[in-house]
Amino acid sequence: MIDNPEDFIIRNTRLGAAPLVPELALYLADAVMPLWEMTEADLERQGMPPPYWAFAWPGGQAVARLILDRPELVKARRVLDLGAGGGIAAIAAMRAGALRATANDIDALALAAIALNAAANGVTIDALGRDLLDDPARDWDIILAGDLCYEKPMAGRVMGWLRTAASTGTTVLLGDPGRAYAPADGLYKLGDFAVPVSRDLEDRDIRHTAVWQVLPG
Repeated sequence: MIDNPEDFIIRNTRLGAAPLVPELALYLADAVMPLWEMTEADLERQGMPPPYWAFAWPGGQAVARLILDRPELVKARRVLDLGAGGGIAAIAAMRAGALRATANDIDALALAAIALNAAANGVTIDALGRDLLDDPARDWDIILAGDLCYEKPMAGRVMGWLRTAASTGTTVLLGDPGRAYAPADGLYKLGDFAVPVSRDLEDRDIRHTAVWQVLPG
């Protein structure tokens, strides 16, 4: 395990910005940094899961962009950023006038990154480090989810939970760049974005990414 997560993040990333949301500061890894080059074996030796928190994935960028462009979606509302990674959507929500934002991730390094990124943007984010998918979503007015449909078992759990939340009146937004296990129906499109991405992470230079409102199911 990492003894000092904050120090590890600062040493292995740099404070920069994601292409679609340049107004937000984020601690991100890039191709010249050792974290980028770590293999699965390297990570396992250090007791680390893959560092998803160190990259601004297109789904999260698209959700953040939509919120910053349409602040009425979150203004004065209680927001959950599910599977938040570095917390880009939660930070955008607070910048757009949310009442409060909770960023949820089960990776301890992600929680540390959320705190560092929130401080860099002058906002306060509640970090929540437990799996929420076995319990009802009761405490939020709007749930944000980006890039969570890349793996079949997780996509099934996430979408079932999000649809149940939507059926209780919670607004649910899903940012997805066409991942293999994203649902094909039960969605209402709110926006389309062309997100510049790295060839080291994706198979193209631009990911066309939609933000959907998840309909009750």
